[in-house]
Amino acid sequence: MSKFQKTNDFNEIVYGRRSIKVYDPTVKISREEMIEILEKASKAPSSINMQPWRFVVIDTEEGKEKLAPLSRFNKEKVLSSSAVIAVFGDKKNFDYAEEIYSNAVELGYMPQEVKDAQINAFTPYYANMSEDVMKDTIMLDAGLVSMQLMLVARAYGYDTNPIGGYEKDQIAESFGLEKDRYIPIMLLTIGKAANEGFQSYRLPVDTITEWR
Repeated sequence: MSKFQKTNDFNEIVYGRRSIKVYDPTVKISREEMIEILEKASKAPSSINMQPWRFVVIDTEEGKEKLAPLSRFNKEKVLSSSAVIAVFGDKKNFDYAEEIYSNAVELGYMPQEVKDAQINAFTPYYANMSEDVMKDTIMLDAGLVSMQLMLVARAYGYDTNPIGGYEKDQIAESFGLEKDRYIPIMLLTIGKAANEGFQSYRLPVDTITEWR
């Protein structure tokens, strides 16, 4: 366990997670610790390992002040949090295929012939992928990394809140990203909860599951 991580207790991580509305504004998260959290979150699975997620970590007062007007009714969460992680999906994620697969070969994760076969098979597929299919793929992958990020944050002693209510048509350009390339997924506030938050009811497994 790293010097920053607080627990490996899976039940504590899962059952202790809450969507926190107000944070302790005096608590800061160092860049070193945030990098470690993002590295672990990025172990999430993705379609053919293209890892289409991209993060903008907004941890300065200036950055949060810029974000606040775009966050609609979520301003208090944004301003009191240690940081806000804006999660985006990169529509040009396949541009990194060569780097990803070449490093996998170099590290001994796959043989060269598998890498070549994968690149040859998926290059034309991605080149001809429709906008809708690309968006669906990215949304699924980015959802996986976002959930993993929230659980990793909990293991590090922090709390989070996923936010979908914000000005998605403005967020990319406001923080220097190409609007046509990067799809806004969600905002994740992260920090030390000012209170324990509230438990919420979950539907029983019998209601949400069918057995065939």
